[in-house]
Formats: sequence, structure tokens, C-alpha cells
Amino acid sequence: MVVSSNGITISRLRNGTILHRFPSALPNGSKKGLSGPASSYSILDCIFHEPDETYYIVDMICWRGYSLYDCTAEFRFFWVNSKLTETSAGDPPSTYHRYRFSAVPMYESTLDGLQAAYSGSTPYVKDGLLFYNKHAHYQAGITPLTLVWKDETCSQYLLDTDSEGQVPTEQHVVLELQEDGKLVTSDDPPIAFGSLDNEFIQKSNLRPGNLLRFSVLFQYAARHAPLRIEDLSFKAEGIHVPILAFEWIPC
Repeated sequence: MVVSSNGITISRLRNGTILHRFPSALPNGSKKGLSGPASSYSILDCIFHEPDETYYIVDMICWRGYSLYDCTAEFRFFWVNSKLTETSAGDPPSTYHRYRFSAVPMYESTLDGLQAAYSGSTPYVKDGLLFYNKHAHYQAGITPLTLVWKDETCSQYLLDTDSEGQVPTEQHVVLELQEDGKLVTSDDPPIAFGSLDNEFIQKSNLRPGNLLRFSVLFQYAARHAPLRIEDLSFKAEGIHVPILAFEWIPC
């Protein structure tokens, strides 16, 4: 998440940790670029691509203090491209503009659009395709209105890998124990994956709030019955949602 305000631009990782603090050509993103109220801010949902030191914009949440939370995805994507051209944020780095900003390519989900997103070249390594419901408003957290699809052709991370990029024999998940014995994720709202009976909880001396690590033998669907690009192509003509040529940089 990138926020420009009061003459400075700050990017944060998903856990809230600051990644970069820098001047940018975004509105009020540097001392040189102050215009209007100094507190006027912009918020962009971005992915930082270290090899070319570029922030690729996936979504726009706020621009010059104007909130886009209640705007449709189609309108937000239009603003990403139109507003970006009104600034010099897409220019190469300079004294008052440390990192370049660029919009992620977007396509309609026609057969041609799907093939372009899947096979087209990008300045970064793809990690799947990101599907948006173009009528949906911005929603934080898990939502069925935004979905990621990937296969071995357009993603290096189709299957979970360890720190060395190898696929382990076992996958792991950490879940939190609730008062009622349910095991949930840390999502907001949390998702329940199972439950433990009271007898086991007492014998194991477990308490609500404990984090428990479970082994998952494999990602069954991805390994044995994946959704193929041919399946998407077959449906593409009847669906009209934007597709982003999406990249995911593990943090």
C-alpha cells in the first residue's frame, strides 16, 4: 500500500511494516510537489518490482483526498490510467521522484483479452491472472469479487515453495484456536477450517488464542485437477470482467 501526503510518500507491506519512505511525483508525494491542502492524500494498491525499481499499480483507493472505495472497479481502473498521465509519476527516477509508477496491464475477459493477458509480454515476471468483477466496489480482505488464477505457464509459484524455491513434501498452515474449539485463520473476518473436541483440548492443555501448526500433504486441486487456461477460454466469451496481468512479489 502506497500513501502520498504532506510532502512524503510511504509504502507499507501487508503486515503494516514500512517498506520505503521516499519522495515521489504523486500528488503531495514530495516537498516539490505540494499542491492544495498539504494533508490531501492519495492511496494506491501497488506491487514493488525491485529489478526495475518500479511500483506497479493494481488498484486506486484514493486520489487527492477523493475516496474511490465506493466506486466500481471499472471506474477505478479508468482513473488509474487517466490520473497517472496527469502527473510525472511514470517518469524515470529523479531527485524528487525516487521510484517510477506504472499501471498493470488490464484486459476485458473476452477470448482475445484472456490470451493477451496470459501470453503477452510484461516488464516483470507474471504470477497469474487477477480477475475483477468490474461492477464491484473496493473491499479489503477476502472477497469473491476478486480472484487469482494461475498455472505453471504464467506463474513460478503455482505450488507453495520454501525459502529456496523448492516444493516441500508437506505444506503447512497455522490456525488459531477459538473459545468454541474452532480453528480459524487470521483473516478478517476469520475463516474456520475445522475444530477440536473438548477432550483433546484439555488433554493437550490448549487454550483459546493458541496458534497451532498443521501439515497439509499437498495442494490437491492444483496438483491433480487444476483449472486450465482452456477452461477459462471456453467461458471467456460469456463473461465480462477485467483481467490484470498480475504479478505477486512475496514479502
